[in-house]
Amino acid sequence: MLVLGIDPGLTRCGVGAVSGAPGQILKFIAVGVIRSSAELPVEQRLLEISNGLIEWIEKIKPDSIAVERVFAQANRASAMETAQAAGIALLLAAQRNIPVALHTPTEVKAAVTGSGVAGKPQVGEMVKRLLKLDEIPKPADSADALALAICHIIRAPLKARIESARLR
Repeated sequence: MLVLGIDPGLTRCGVGAVSGAPGQILKFIAVGVIRSSAELPVEQRLLEISNGLIEWIEKIKPDSIAVERVFAQANRASAMETAQAAGIALLLAAQRNIPVALHTPTEVKAAVTGSGVAGKPQVGEMVKRLLKLDEIPKPADSADALALAICHIIRAPLKARIESARLR
C-alpha cells in the first residue's frame, strides 16, 4: 500500500509518502512541504495548496491518502485555515477516486510512538527510526505528514474491521 500523508495548513502543508503493510518494514518514498505566502488572499493561498497537492498526487500515485482530522483548537482562525486546506485534500482525492482516511493527532501519535500524548520531538524521532532516515524531516509539518502515512498503514486494517462490525 502506498499512502500519501497530508498535514494540512495554509502556510505550510506537510506531505509525505510511505509504502508498506502492517507487520512489514515501511519504505520511505518522499517528503516535502507545500508553502503559501501569508501576504496572499486566502483564495490564492488555497489555490497554491491545491496546485501543490495535485503535483504530489500525480507524482506519487497513492493507493490512499491520510489526512489529519481537524479538531477544535483554541485559535479558531488557525482551525479554520487547517480545515480549508484539509478540504482541498479531500476534494482532490474524491475527484480521483482515491480512498481517504482521517486520523486524529492522538491516533497518529499513538500509532507511531505508542503514546497518544507524545510530543512533536518524539513523533519526529520515531518517524526517523521507522523509516530508517538519517535525520528527522524538517519542518515538523513534513515529519507529521510521514507520521500520518505510517499511522494509516498500521491502523487501516483495524479501522476497516471496526467499521465492518458497526455495519452488521
